[in-house]
Amino acid sequence: MAEHNELGKQGEEIATKYLRSKGFVVIERNWRFGKDEIDIIANDSTFLVVVEVKTRSSAAFGEPEIFVTRQKQKFLIRATNVYINWKNIELETRFDIVAITITNGKAKVKHIRDAFYPTL
Repeated sequence: MAEHNELGKQGEEIATKYLRSKGFVVIERNWRFGKDEIDIIANDSTFLVVVEVKTRSSAAFGEPEIFVTRQKQKFLIRATNVYINWKNIELETRFDIVAITITNGKAKVKHIRDAFYPTL
């Protein structure tokens, strides 16, 4: 597996542990609809929380969260709509980003709640 894929898997594992430590219930990981993928789907007792995890080994080219582009947001929203319909979910939905920078074996986790909103 490519190094960036390993880093991504490591970041998703860190994000999952982080969210659980904050009281989130992780419902799904790497849920796919066609080519679209949702890294983590969780519940925080109030919201269905759709989490995009971005992991980098350095912030030299910018913080990880800036790589969640409008196009990626569009894909996440589309996949989330399908998930909500398939599972008949009636909770409000929130889109979060967990940005992780791993440097010298140490992880810095930044949780951005309400990172973006679906547009009409």
